[in-house]
Amino acid sequence: MSALSAIIPPAFQVSQEQFEKLAIANRDLRLERTATGELIIMPPTGGNTGKRNIAISALLWLWNQQTGLGVTFDSSTAFILPNGATRSPDAAWVRLERWDLLTPEEQETFPPLCPDFAIELRSKTDTMRSLRAKMQEYLDNGLLLGWLLDPQSHTVEIYRRDRPVEICQDCDRLSGEEILPDFVVNLNNIWG
Repeated sequence: MSALSAIIPPAFQVSQEQFEKLAIANRDLRLERTATGELIIMPPTGGNTGKRNIAISALLWLWNQQTGLGVTFDSSTAFILPNGATRSPDAAWVRLERWDLLTPEEQETFPPLCPDFAIELRSKTDTMRSLRAKMQEYLDNGLLLGWLLDPQSHTVEIYRRDRPVEICQDCDRLSGEEILPDFVVNLNNIWG
């Protein structure tokens, strides 16, 4: 099969069923869907973003392997949020008891839940405005803790339920707090 180019009209809207068919037919594309049905096609990341993303995902996975407290997900996993949006954080984690409540079919497809913890990592093509809106959407749909990492400014925005966003400029370490006990990320390894 040869590669095809597509021009998608701005604010192109699809139903959840159409989105799932598009995603299955185009597995190499990174797709998201807003709560209003707008289709979002995300460009591939560059080398430094990919390097940072795998480092973050690996640290989360290793921590979870040691604790067994939940299930980890990489950036290719799409979650159907309670508001109807289908979103793919760069790294995510769901408590085991919530994951186990899903049926095998729900676990196999796009899990119909919001992660308990999510990380968004800004790439050169991302705007902080769109990433902040995405983080707020996660919070509005049940996220307990989230990190928005901006390597360009070495800034982290920490999102927590029922608390204002905390901005950490040039901080060295991040903690998973009580949500991810003993999960600590050395940001010098991520920024570098």
